[in-house]
Amino acid sequence: MNFSPVTAITFDCYGTLIDWEAGILPVLRTLLARHSRPLSDTTILELYGEFEADAERPPYQKYRDVLQSVVRAFADRLKFQPTPSDVRSLAESVPAWPPFPDTVAALRRLKQRYRLAIISNIDDDLFAATRQHLGIEFDAVVTAEQAQSYKPSPRNFELALEALAIPRDQLLHAGQSIYHDVQPARSLGISTVWVNRVSARPGIGAVRPAQGIPDLEVPDLATLADLALNARDSQ
Repeated sequence: MNFSPVTAITFDCYGTLIDWEAGILPVLRTLLARHSRPLSDTTILELYGEFEADAERPPYQKYRDVLQSVVRAFADRLKFQPTPSDVRSLAESVPAWPPFPDTVAALRRLKQRYRLAIISNIDDDLFAATRQHLGIEFDAVVTAEQAQSYKPSPRNFELALEALAIPRDQLLHAGQSIYHDVQPARSLGISTVWVNRVSARPGIGAVRPAQGIPDLEVPDLATLADLALNARDSQ
C-alpha cells in the first residue's frame, strides 16, 4: 500500500469505528428470546446482513426505517408477531452503540496528519448522536440520507470526493465491509483498506458476503494508524 499520494481518509462508521455487533446482538438476542426464537450470534448476523441489504435497495428509505424493516423481517422469517416496541428497538439502540476500544485514539492520531471524513449508511440525526462518541471533528460527513442512497452505491463515494474537493488518487477509504466499502470504492479507483475486525461471523460480520481485494488489510484501526503515520513520517 502506497500512502504517498493520500491526503484524506474516509471511514465507514458502523462496524469499522463503532462496534455495531455490540449494539445489534444484545437487542436482537433479547427480542428473539422474548418470542422464544433463540438463534446463535452467527445466524443472527447472517440474517441481519441479508435483511438489511434487502431493505436498503431502492427506493431509498431512512435508516431508521431500514432497521425497523430488519426487525419485521426477523419476525416474518421466524413467524412471530413483533410489538411496536420490538420494531423500534434496533433504531432506538443506535445512539448507545459504542466505539471499538482503539477507535478514538487512532482517529486523533490520524487527524494530526490527514483529513478525515465519514461515508456511512446512516441518518443524519442518528450519526449526530454517534458523533459524540468519536472524539474528533471530521472534515466531511456523507450519510445515506444526504445521498438518498446506500453503499455500495458509488454516489455516496462521489459525494465524499466532492465534499473534500480532492482527486480520487488522494483518497483512501477504510471499511469493515467488502460489499459496502471495498468493492464500490475500488470500482471508482479509490484505494481501500479492509479493517477486518474480530467478529462473531469472521471476515463478514453483519453484512452480505462479497468478493473483493483491498489494497491493504488490517485487523483494527490502531494498526492502520501506525502504518499511515509511519509512511507519512518517512516521506
